[in-house]
Amino acid sequence: MDSSPFSPYGELAHQLLPSFQSAGDGAHDVSHLERVWRNARAIHAEEGGDLELLAASVLLHDCVQVPKNSPLRDTASRLAADEARKLLQILGWEKPRIETVAGAIESHSYSAGITPASLEGRILQDADRLDAIGMTGIARCFYTAGRMGSSLYSPIDPRGDTRPLDDRQFALDHFPRKLLKLVDGFQTATGRHLARQRQRALQEFYEGMLAEIGS
Repeated sequence: MDSSPFSPYGELAHQLLPSFQSAGDGAHDVSHLERVWRNARAIHAEEGGDLELLAASVLLHDCVQVPKNSPLRDTASRLAADEARKLLQILGWEKPRIETVAGAIESHSYSAGITPASLEGRILQDADRLDAIGMTGIARCFYTAGRMGSSLYSPIDPRGDTRPLDDRQFALDHFPRKLLKLVDGFQTATGRHLARQRQRALQEFYEGMLAEIGS
C-alpha cells in the first residue's frame, strides 16, 4: 500500500523530491507540495485528466525557486519547466508527456501570466492558487512578508486609498493587490467552487484587520 502523501505516486515522489530545493522558504516547501497535491486530487476527481502527469507537475512546479522580491521572479516557472524536462528525460519519459508537464509548470505561475494549454495545466494552476487563499494563504502571505522584511501595513493609509499599493513594503497590500483578485481567475469549475469558499476567509480577515487598526 502506498502510504506516501503523494499516493498513488509515492515512487515518483521518491524519484523526484531529492531534486527539490526549498531554499529555506517555508511557504514553498514539501508541505506546500503536499497541499497542492491534495487540491489537485480533489479537482481531478471532478474534472478528470491524467493523474500521473498531474503528479509530476505538482512535484516539479517549484523545483527552481526565485525569491518573491527578485527582479527575475517572472522567470521562475519557465526555469522550473526547463528543469522538469531534464529530470523527466532522465527517468525515460516520452517527450509528449514531458512537454505536457513542462507546459503545466510554466503556466502555473501568477507572475508568468500564461494561460494553461492542457487540462493538467489548468488543474495545477487552480491547485496551486488554492494554497494562496483561505487560512493557509493568509499564513503564507505574512510568513513571506516577514522573510522580505515588510511591514504589516501602512500606518498612514492602510487601505491604499491615497497611495499606490506596494506589497513588497506592506503585507496587507498583498490582499487587494493580488490575493483578493485570484478567485476570478480559476480555470476549472471545481477550482472556482473551492476558491469561493476560501475567498470568504480572505475577505473577512482583510476587513477585520482594517477594523482592528481603525481604518
